[in-house]
Amino acid sequence: MPLALNPLDAAQLLTAFGTAGVFLVLFAETGLLIGFFLPGDSLLFTAGLLCTAAGGDVRLSLPGVLLAAAAGAVLGAHTGYVIGRRAGRALLARTRGRYLSDGVRRAEELLARYGHGKAIVLARFIPVVRTVLNPLAGMVRLPARTFALWQVAGGVMWTVGLVLGGYALGASIPNVDRYLLPLVAVIAAVSLLPLAREALRARRARTTVEQTPGGAK
Repeated sequence: MPLALNPLDAAQLLTAFGTAGVFLVLFAETGLLIGFFLPGDSLLFTAGLLCTAAGGDVRLSLPGVLLAAAAGAVLGAHTGYVIGRRAGRALLARTRGRYLSDGVRRAEELLARYGHGKAIVLARFIPVVRTVLNPLAGMVRLPARTFALWQVAGGVMWTVGLVLGGYALGASIPNVDRYLLPLVAVIAAVSLLPLAREALRARRARTTVEQTPGGAK
């Protein structure tokens, strides 16, 4: 294990902890507010890639990764929901980090715009939002059965989709491990696109309000 493990480096995490790292990272990212910074998307994709011969020295089991990923995502989300249900608004009120505060705002907008089911599924694919939406759902007393149904569906879609995407790429392109770092960077950048889109939409909305007669000055 590296002496100075970088928690943002998916390849390092998988080299150090293997399949267990998949479970732990996804559980922390989706269940604990302190895990909002963890690289869920790139870790899933990289784990799928390391299930092929392209993994080189690190070779993971595809069934094991799929099971660990789904379990971490589902159990993490349920833990976040329980924490939010018990701690309530006080938990999120103590969230002073800018990224988490923005995530709370976007999660609330997502729930208002798409309704519970669609918002819970979509949140899985948006970094930070997938961390805060689960305690937020518990806080607003979303029925546990409704939350469980949609979070399981979203969790399985998110984890299986990214893991199989990495696996398919690793199995079809020879020596793809040479391009691991650029690929992970691309996945991380793509995962941030929903955040950028929401930020742009919010900025345009504010501009429209300010330009409207009688709007904010």
